[in-house]
Amino acid sequence: MVKPPSVALAEDCLRRVRDEVHASLRRADPEAAARLVDEIRAARTVFVAGAGRSGMMASALAMRLVHLGFDAHVVGESTTPALARGDLLVACSGSGDTATVLSIADVARATGGRVAAVTAAAGAPLTDRADLVLLLPEGERGYDAEETAQFMGTLFEQSSLLYFDAIVLALEQGSPVTQAQMRDRHTNLE
Repeated sequence: MVKPPSVALAEDCLRRVRDEVHASLRRADPEAAARLVDEIRAARTVFVAGAGRSGMMASALAMRLVHLGFDAHVVGESTTPALARGDLLVACSGSGDTATVLSIADVARATGGRVAAVTAAAGAPLTDRADLVLLLPEGERGYDAEETAQFMGTLFEQSSLLYFDAIVLALEQGSPVTQAQMRDRHTNLE
């Protein structure tokens, strides 16, 4: 039976997105991921920052960290406390040159916090401000690479969400926190 053109197109697009995300995550350095897990465990408080969709992916990380029992906050929310020495900022920017994220990283460093940069762009200004760099390139050329069929930054955002979920899974392994405890920490005000 011949598939309608719309079904064939949908299958092709789903395959391309899946293959691109898989390729991006294969480029990620597992040692950097392990270091991020260690940094999160060692931090007094974890802050996440990003703009646009990168910020949404960072917010998802903060939510899961709270579910695991970490003290985690999204920069810019009205209830976010001050960052201090011993804290960690996870700064997420595909381009690595988002002005607001760079400014936040500067403040974190100036106050004695550690900075983990999650970006697609090796050598971007954000990497100069970071104690730990986690690269999720969209292609061999980094950010907004022509190798991706998707719009600028989309592949980075997809990859960072799954990368953050893998970080949370690694944190969950060996943790005394149970799935039931995580569920109990999930918001009930939805």
